[in-house]
Amino acid sequence: MALTSVPGRARDARWVLAICWVTVVFDGYDLIAYGTVVPSLLRHESWDLNAAEVGRIGSLALVGMLVGALVVGTLTDLVGRRRIMLCCLVWFSVAMPLTGLAPNPEIFGLLRFVTGLGLGGVVPTAIALTIEYAPPARRQLHNALMFSGYSMGGVLAAVLALVALPSGGFRVMFFCGVAPLVLVVPLAYRLLPESAAFLAAREPASADAGGGAAGRFDSIRCLFSRRNLLGTLLFWTISLIGLLLVYGLNTWLPELMRDSGYSMGSSLTFLLVFNAGAVVGVIAAAALADRVGERAVVCGAFAVAAVSVLLFATRPSLVPLLVLTAVAGFGANSQTMVNALVGGHYPPAARATALGWALAVGRIGAIIGPVYGGLVVTAVDDGVLGPNWHFYAFAVPAVAAAGLVLLVPRPGDATDNETKDEADARSTTGGRAAGGRQRP
Repeated sequence: MALTSVPGRARDARWVLAICWVTVVFDGYDLIAYGTVVPSLLRHESWDLNAAEVGRIGSLALVGMLVGALVVGTLTDLVGRRRIMLCCLVWFSVAMPLTGLAPNPEIFGLLRFVTGLGLGGVVPTAIALTIEYAPPARRQLHNALMFSGYSMGGVLAAVLALVALPSGGFRVMFFCGVAPLVLVVPLAYRLLPESAAFLAAREPASADAGGGAAGRFDSIRCLFSRRNLLGTLLFWTISLIGLLLVYGLNTWLPELMRDSGYSMGSSLTFLLVFNAGAVVGVIAAAALADRVGERAVVCGAFAVAAVSVLLFATRPSLVPLLVLTAVAGFGANSQTMVNALVGGHYPPAARATALGWALAVGRIGAIIGPVYGGLVVTAVDDGVLGPNWHFYAFAVPAVAAAGLVLLVPRPGDATDNETKDEADARSTTGGRAAGGRQRP
């Protein structure tokens, strides 16, 4: 029986979408919260931090996300999506408010790393669940709707920063991270279903067919099979660039706009518009991708990011600049659609592993992004680079990502080197994942 025909699946799909959306809101909130406090950290006299040091601290959370995505993304195919989601939710919603209590930059950075461990595990799990429960013809749209929570979290952080930062200081932005423990964990515990593919793989018949110690690593082998190796390497590189753009721009956009002559309030407004553009643009582009093809739309989105960021260098007036900022927010968040492209490329039993590993490699770009932005800002401030390099430095990676997307093979195109055993195994894995129970 097809997954889409299982009774009650539409209801479960709605709950999966809603719970994963709210969860990802707080993932986005964490990133943008740090971006909003960058100017405050640079001016926090008792810590005496420079731009490069703030960039390195920003990257520590992303190192944690890399470890979390790599380890947890693999574990979720072994122990189940639901359990991993609940554990990660509790983890980061405890660690984030503790960050706000940090007495010095060293403890602050350590707690940013610890927070990242939980956040890194949430994202591949949420994507895998959403894609599995989405109707096949609306996979990109459902994933974009779910991942719009990431940018909505950015909007929430920017709005809160406008209100709270002037009077409450940077610490209040991290105290608010306790909210998922109260708002999301009880809802997820009661209503989040387990992955049907995971439950099907645990059936006795599945164990007889390929269980045991060897079967535990089938999802990793799938990534490096002759059929999938090229796609795996391309997805890793694209994800690295995509997350460099997301984290680099979200961390440094307020400071870049301050360097361009705007006030603190105006700079945060640009961050709000950047993320609002991502919400609207990515959802619209994902709906289009389900109709006309994913690769063309993802390629075009990266190209739009490059053009928009380049046009920042022309110093347009305020209204055109806000429009460009919204468009750049859409293009820079093309990684949302890349995630769905990854999820649809591999069989269900390897999906979370593929997403976890792609996002883990992508986290290298996320780690590089804030450091990269900090080095560019420092080089421009020191006169080593011209002022327009604030923008050129982010346009070039977007162009590279657009080109790499076009090289990704289609999942249905078997290579000449694929063996009959690989094809049979893939067919069997997909068939097992199509049935089974829905709830633990």
